[in-house]
Amino acid sequence: MINLFNNTDLPSFTTLFGEINADMGNGQIWVMVVSACLMLAVHAVAVLGIAGAFHWIDDVMTKRRIFGASFLSYFIAILLVIAIHLSEIVVWAYICVALKVFPTNPQTFYFAGEMYTTVGYGDYKLSEQWRILPIIISFSGIFAVSMSGAALYTMMGALLGHNGQNQSAKPGSSD
Repeated sequence: MINLFNNTDLPSFTTLFGEINADMGNGQIWVMVVSACLMLAVHAVAVLGIAGAFHWIDDVMTKRRIFGASFLSYFIAILLVIAIHLSEIVVWAYICVALKVFPTNPQTFYFAGEMYTTVGYGDYKLSEQWRILPIIISFSGIFAVSMSGAALYTMMGALLGHNGQNQSAKPGSSD
């Protein structure tokens, strides 16, 4: 293992980055990186909005002792999160269509969906300039799904926190 790090043939980060950038030969890849960052920012705001709305509805329903409505709002939150993810796949497909990554639109949509979800089922032949594209799309999908999962987890925790809870008991008091 030590011999691996003592290898003098390893390039510097600057050299490696320059070689990868030259190998891609594609200035449009930065459009993809910026698009991924923007989509993640929009995704974060949307998921925070959904989670905030859920928690507000949950608080109102809990105070009124209407517990079924919280479960309904959780189900609606799940549907909204799924819709956000599907719309992001469509946005990636449109970006790839605009950049003419694939010859057909359905192939582009399937590619965007597989890369976003990191399924990797298809056998896509990308030109050398687009070889890094699956990495960018899959990273955006991984991070977006992680954000959504965390938000849904907090919502589920709020729902589970109501089960068998005595609303009149104060924290730290013994009943």
